[in-house]
Amino acid sequence: MITFLSGGTGTPKLLRGMQKVVDRHEIAVIVNTAEDIWISGNHISPDVDTVMYLFAGILNTDTWWGVRNDTFTTHEETTRLGIDEFIAIGDRDRAVHIARAEMLRSGMRLTNVTKVLCERFGVRETVLPMTDTEVTTQVKTDLGLIHFQEYWIRAKGKIEIQQIVRSFDEPPVATPEALEAIEASDAIVIGPSNPITSILPILDCAGIREAIKNKFVVAVSPFIGNAPISGPAGAFMEAAGYEPSAIGTFNCYRGLPDVFIQDTRDPVNVSQSVRFDTLMVDEDKSVALAQEILRLIEKH
Repeated sequence: MITFLSGGTGTPKLLRGMQKVVDRHEIAVIVNTAEDIWISGNHISPDVDTVMYLFAGILNTDTWWGVRNDTFTTHEETTRLGIDEFIAIGDRDRAVHIARAEMLRSGMRLTNVTKVLCERFGVRETVLPMTDTEVTTQVKTDLGLIHFQEYWIRAKGKIEIQQIVRSFDEPPVATPEALEAIEASDAIVIGPSNPITSILPILDCAGIREAIKNKFVVAVSPFIGNAPISGPAGAFMEAAGYEPSAIGTFNCYRGLPDVFIQDTRDPVNVSQSVRFDTLMVDEDKSVALAQEILRLIEKH
């Protein structure tokens, strides 16, 4: 089995290819939940949903969030009625948020809720939240502390970041299921997601680093030069004190990767890295990178 550490954009593009070259029952994904948010009384777990929708074959891969061909009638009417719903939530997507919220309110763990939802969507892969307790990535700005989603969606990432703050009532602990998946795995793949907002929240869950340190770990850089392939990774790396580059990403992971993958076009040089085409602009590119990673794992 291979276990992936995933956020909501870069790593799902890799998973799109991996599900074509590996038995889908042999894929486990531990997913960042520090971007989760309650909106209109419902629980959005954006990174979990992106991975789940991808595996269910319904993900909108034009945007890499939400359900393909969804409608937005409820969002439009809610907004017309004066509710400040700053995230455009599709109708089918909202149904998932409603179901999740109801199960959470009934006392179910997020891990069990995710398992139920995946079963109902016919997902064969194992999708695991990193923790069952609430943890939130917040951004300190001139406006004060705001949720990551407020920064990225409402403010469109256009305000200066002073600091990244992880907020929680109790320190996040990795779930038993996440640790069991790591233990059962032949390799761990840290996907090309935002290191600060997607990967570090997973690594900072108690038990994760210890569990993977004796495993074969492959990490994929989300940078080409000083520019992230997608999203606000550059600004967040700088705010966290890391160079926004492959070198900064490598340093961020503090010696965990056994193999570090850079893009073939990356002018930055990380000692002893390997280079492949990591710009997964279509399914064929995703499959090609997945095959290269699989060869690295099989050689190990």
